[in-house]
Amino acid sequence: MKIKLSHYRFFLPDELISLHPAENRDESRLMVIHRDTEKIEHKIFKDIISYFNEGDVMVFNNTKVFPARLHGNKEKTGAKIEVFLLRELNKEQKLWDVLVDPARKIRIGNKLYFGDVLVAEVIDNTTSRGRIIRFLYDVPYDEFKKTIYELGETPLPKFVKRDVIPEDKERYQTVYAKHEGSVAAPTAGMHFSKTLLKRLEINGILFAEITLHAGLGNFRQIEVEDLSKHKMDSEEIHITPEAVNIINDAKKDKKSVCAVGTTVMRTLESSVSTTASLKPFDGWTNRFIFPPFKFNIANKMISNFHFPFSSMLMSVSAFAEKDFLFKAYDVAVKEKYHFGTFGDAMLII
Repeated sequence: MKIKLSHYRFFLPDELISLHPAENRDESRLMVIHRDTEKIEHKIFKDIISYFNEGDVMVFNNTKVFPARLHGNKEKTGAKIEVFLLRELNKEQKLWDVLVDPARKIRIGNKLYFGDVLVAEVIDNTTSRGRIIRFLYDVPYDEFKKTIYELGETPLPKFVKRDVIPEDKERYQTVYAKHEGSVAAPTAGMHFSKTLLKRLEINGILFAEITLHAGLGNFRQIEVEDLSKHKMDSEEIHITPEAVNIINDAKKDKKSVCAVGTTVMRTLESSVSTTASLKPFDGWTNRFIFPPFKFNIANKMISNFHFPFSSMLMSVSAFAEKDFLFKAYDVAVKEKYHFGTFGDAMLII
């Protein structure tokens, strides 16, 4: 049976959408689901250590979220505008691909003001909301980026309906974040604390790191019933030879390879050889994973609880088997698990 968009409808009470993270990263709730027996267990996230053995590999997305949301004013009218920095296009010219809200009255040539020193000029219209802007700030690049960090706001998703607080700068980020470039956090990894990572390491669990710079396409509404016609936004990915060796060696030794989140799974499945092993890669991917899908690399997965009709839910359903996953989601709603960015976690084995 062909899987359609309408198959991903389920009732999610608003009160189960988490607005704040757990007090301690590794003490969120964890649902463990077993694909072979359809057993469902209820744990705390730090219990995850008991489901991995020496030599198993966890694959993390080491991307780092930057403060991508800027609040400013339009020239002449002073009208308030929000600019969401999507992607840096040219470092020397300070060109950025952005979303502007409200976009209706923003024209090419308009100047946008942020704080007392930062000015940008709109130089191109790319979509109904998208723009290319040039920052008119004649200072060294490091000083420019420092100003962006001072003025920018942690880019919490719009469904987190609350004001940004200082703690979000740290908590909307993994503890192992290294390479700046994301406007959306790889949320499955946010459950790992430094203490838990150390415990896993002591137990002989190996870590491999890949990079996918997550964009807003993860939250974009899917508008086609036939999922094969949906196009994901392209995202920059990097898979190093070091990560490839760790993962392929584990596969050869029949060890588990666990993808920590849908961004990791998407990255891994974007660079597979004809022998179903992982290959190094630097480039872009628009891989959209939905059922049916043959997975080549990971045989375990960690994920948050995702929203109805979301591309992340579809990716997880391809890995866990859709009907079983929806049974688990029914249990999650009844047991009041938290959904979304700051929600609880699921381990699929």
